[in-house]
Amino acid sequence: MMRGLVLALMLLLLSACGLQPMYAGGGNGKVARGLAGIEVPPIEGQAGWLMRNALQDRIGNQPDAGATYRLDVRLDDRLEGLGVLGDDTIGRERRTLRARYQLVDLASGKILLDATAGSDAGIDVVSSEYATIAAEQTALENLTHEVADRIVTQLALTLRQQK
Repeated sequence: MMRGLVLALMLLLLSACGLQPMYAGGGNGKVARGLAGIEVPPIEGQAGWLMRNALQDRIGNQPDAGATYRLDVRLDDRLEGLGVLGDDTIGRERRTLRARYQLVDLASGKILLDATAGSDAGIDVVSSEYATIAAEQTALENLTHEVADRIVTQLALTLRQQK
């Protein structure tokens, strides 16, 4: 009996903490509708193409739906050599992808969010040039997914706070 009373009290306290589900209402909820109303214009370069596709996959953008917001993204993709070996060759590389993005309300032109997101990955440089290039490409693809996840999370938090 006491255990049940404690459990009921804990549930009451938890419900009073102010936590709310981000995607309350499912596909018809405020955040889901806001994300679906974001237009992502083309982003320059191969990394931009990958990023735009990753963002559109995550926000559920419908090309024929009317856009309420525009997401402007500028990328900085860097590949630098690290770990110089005894024969003066590079043994390790680091690929860094940074995104500066702005969420713009199309009706008012107001910038609702101006932020950055980024991630990096280490790449082993091996004797096969093909394998190294494949590893660099895979790292770029994985980084675009990670950065897109971070961007969409921040977008959802921002849209949840909008009236």
